[in-house]
Amino acid sequence: MSTGQGTGTHRRGIELRHLRAFLAVADEGSVTRAAARLQVTQPVVSRTLAALERHLGVRLVDRSTHHLALTPEGVAFRDKAANAVGAFDEALDPGRLRHWPLRLGHAWSAFGPYTTPLLRTWQRHHPGTPLELLRIDDRTAGLTRGEVDAALLRGPVDTPGLVTEVLFTEERVAAVAADGPLAARASLSLADLADGAVVLNTVSGATTLDLWPPQVRPAATVTVANTDDWLTAIAAGRGNGVSGASTVGMHPHAGVAYVPLDDAPPLPVLLARRDGPGHPALPRLAALAREIVGGGEHGSAPDNPG
Repeated sequence: MSTGQGTGTHRRGIELRHLRAFLAVADEGSVTRAAARLQVTQPVVSRTLAALERHLGVRLVDRSTHHLALTPEGVAFRDKAANAVGAFDEALDPGRLRHWPLRLGHAWSAFGPYTTPLLRTWQRHHPGTPLELLRIDDRTAGLTRGEVDAALLRGPVDTPGLVTEVLFTEERVAAVAADGPLAARASLSLADLADGAVVLNTVSGATTLDLWPPQVRPAATVTVANTDDWLTAIAAGRGNGVSGASTVGMHPHAGVAYVPLDDAPPLPVLLARRDGPGHPALPRLAALAREIVGGGEHGSAPDNPG
């Protein structure tokens, strides 16, 4: 793939690898992690990103801080790059030429207790458009990278270029070691979790230290990159966690006990899509999701959505 000639002495065309490298850096906030994801070396990612910037004539990434951040031009270019990569991958997938699936991403817990009703009802009413539920460990579940058409996300989402709709809210729960003293409690408060470390999923999780009031904020954190590692760390007694109530049913673990939290604000569950034209079935998906949550004819809402 080539997008034409460069400017000045840089006349090499831009290829998909340039866009993939930029998107990896944008998602990971680090050249090192981007290189690991792409399975190349750090110098390769740095050179590829620099070539893209030279071709465009703008700086896409601010390298002045330890944690790389997108420049305003990089933020604007991110959606264009994601759409281009997604369209290319989709066009070359022979299976999608017959049936154009609707790809629905999630980072953890999917649609909670409504997941099965959503999938079954969609299959019954739209058999010609497969609904693919994909777990992708990233804050937007692959949406900004063009890997999915829509995503079920939790917590506030301020990523530029995304349109979100709150479908329902769920209570938060504490996740503690099953053999620890907190597991026997009927309920807990955020202050009860502040005496020890808190385990935070910094890649796709919705919990940050800002959930705690400043005066009872946990002094130590353990950071992980996905739900599986989050559960393992809690079961091992390295710290406690906080999640949405849907996690109780979607991610049971023999070493983890879930206890209601009395004073944590509810967690919004969002349906997100990229701004602009998208998969033609997206309006039907949104309508069905709303209907199932509301207990319409296609499904019924559980008494406790968790």
